[in-house]
Amino acid sequence: MSQTSETPPELMPLPHPRNAEGNPRRVGVEVEFSGLTEEKAARVLAETLGGAASEEKPGEWSVTGTGLGDFECYLDSAPLNKMDRDGIGKPLRELARSVVPVEIVTDPVEIDQIPALDEALAALAKAGATGTSRGVLLGFGVHFNPEVSAPTFEAIAPVLTAYALLEDHLRRSAGIDISRRMLPWVDPYPRNLIDRLAAEDAPSDMTSLIDTYLKLAPSRNHGLDMLCLFAHIDKDRVARVMSMEQIQPRPTYHWRLPDCRIDEPGWSLALEWNRWVLVERVAADEGLLQALKEAWRDHRDSLTSIRSDWARRVSSMVMSASP
Repeated sequence: MSQTSETPPELMPLPHPRNAEGNPRRVGVEVEFSGLTEEKAARVLAETLGGAASEEKPGEWSVTGTGLGDFECYLDSAPLNKMDRDGIGKPLRELARSVVPVEIVTDPVEIDQIPALDEALAALAKAGATGTSRGVLLGFGVHFNPEVSAPTFEAIAPVLTAYALLEDHLRRSAGIDISRRMLPWVDPYPRNLIDRLAAEDAPSDMTSLIDTYLKLAPSRNHGLDMLCLFAHIDKDRVARVMSMEQIQPRPTYHWRLPDCRIDEPGWSLALEWNRWVLVERVAADEGLLQALKEAWRDHRDSLTSIRSDWARRVSSMVMSASP
């Protein structure tokens, strides 16, 4: 089922739309799907956005010269890609297509270019790209890599705290597909991390914030993966705890959405992006963020404190605070 012509929602503005140098913030986007080969996906992108598609290595395609920068297109399996380069991976690659997604990765784009990306995804869906809903084991996702407004504690700590407090609400409102709930890379933040971030004596500088995260959530398998950003700020500190093999230091958050619904009516990158904007808006609202921290402490003090109850409480608080 391809996307309909429904108009994606209007992009909500970020509270801090520029980076520390005063330039518009950018976001890298990664999208996983099935139904197309990496070659077909690259050619559809080139036809839709302009530019040229070419195979850089066996199974790894690029699209260059588009109005949105360059794209990479490949089957998302490092072992298969290596075997292809060794000349033995092609038969296995064809077998793997039923469960291993094709992934497209963009250059960082400006926020107001997300609707153009949505048009490209609609073209991929029309060509046959399918998302998570087409199979129980198809745990395909979308990742946003928003550039930070500044690589400082004052800019980053409120965003991490806001996300931790909002996560259950975001997961509930997004209606995460059951196949993704069963897979480890959508693990919610552990409660003891939220406890520390919401505590009256929460981390008060970057060093203690990084140490807290490394102690309580030392994994890339969370909705908001902070390890690439923390490695950009203090690589040695992260490397003492984590293997750096898959951690690329960069000044961005890494937000992992557990579903790709590229072929479903009404779904869009703009819709998902607006959920991230909510996180940053709550982070920028000092009064609301403090109220959520206090509410979390009250929630944890109750005799029973389950995530669904917290999600409903956050939803009510956020809606009450909306203009």
